[in-house]
Amino acid sequence: MSASDLIIDDRTSGSYRSNLGTEWRLVTDQVMGGVSDGQLAFDSYKNRKCLRLSGNVSTENNGGFIQMALPFADQDDFDASAYTGIEIDVAGNNESYNIHIRTAGLWFPWQSYRFAFQATADWQTLRFPFSDIKPYKTTRRFQQHKLDRIGLVGIGREFKADLCVAAVKFYKE
Repeated sequence: MSASDLIIDDRTSGSYRSNLGTEWRLVTDQVMGGVSDGQLAFDSYKNRKCLRLSGNVSTENNGGFIQMALPFADQDDFDASAYTGIEIDVAGNNESYNIHIRTAGLWFPWQSYRFAFQATADWQTLRFPFSDIKPYKTTRRFQQHKLDRIGLVGIGREFKADLCVAAVKFYKE
C-alpha cells in the first residue's frame, strides 16, 4: 500500500461502519420480488477480520442476486479521479462474484459499472483499474468523479454465495 492510497474499509471498526464513515448493508433481489436470501456478518477467516456475505442466490421469480453495498459518502458524490482503481482483499468459496459501482449519473437500479472476479479459498489481493470497468445496461460514460456506491455481489445464477472481504481501497499506481 502506498501513502497515496485511500482505505475505504479495513475492518478495524468492529461494526458495519467503514473507514469512510458510511455503513455496509445487505441488499437482495427480494427488493424486486426475487427469493434469494443472504446474511451479512462480522467474521474471522484464516486469521483475518472480515465482513462475510453468505446466502443462496436464486433466479426464481426473476431474481438472482445478493449484495453487500457501501455508499462512498453520506450525501454528495465521491470524487475518485485521483485514483487508478479499486483494490480488495477477499477470500471465498471458489465462485465468481462481481464488483458493481454506481455513479450519480445512473437512474435505474439495474445499471452499474462492473468488474468480475473469482474468490478463492485463500486470501488474495485483487486490483481493478477503472480503465477496465464494464458498463452494464447504460450508455453513459463512467464518471470517476461522481461515485455513489460500491457493491460486492453474488449474481446471475443459482449458487451458494460465501464471500469474505477484509479490505477495500482506492489505489494509485
